[in-house]
Amino acid sequence: MSANTIINQAPLGALIRYTDGSPKPPARFTKKLAAWERSNGVGRLVKKEPPRPYSTWTAPASFTLHEGNFSSDGVILVTIMRSHSADSSLIFEVIEEPKVGQVRVLLDFGGSTELLHLAASATAAELWIAKAGYRNARFEIVGAEGDDGAGEAGIAA
Repeated sequence: MSANTIINQAPLGALIRYTDGSPKPPARFTKKLAAWERSNGVGRLVKKEPPRPYSTWTAPASFTLHEGNFSSDGVILVTIMRSHSADSSLIFEVIEEPKVGQVRVLLDFGGSTELLHLAASATAAELWIAKAGYRNARFEIVGAEGDDGAGEAGIAA
């Protein structure tokens, strides 16, 4: 599926696989493997951005995938996020959608919504918000269809 399809149809919290279609090189070719890994991977859909007009051009719509964290002693040091524009030539696939009853912890800013965390329950979401310290975060319970924005449950203070 195309990047446009992900932007239009995939719900926040979905696991997305992307690939350029090339085979994975052997581990001994470290530079080729690093290049391959930049075009092939998996991430959780955390943000969708509409096209952004500027004075001389318009940036295409895009989405951001959270690919992982590097941590030490329980402290996250680096978060890996990768953005893809609607005109990307990569091939995308939704490999898992959020399950009914899971809770999206969301933060609205700059005209878009970002997924901060996908919790197993409303209690777990409230605990995560309290621990993480996001004062303006809100949560949504994934509805029966698993669609984006279904079943807003509340706002954390």
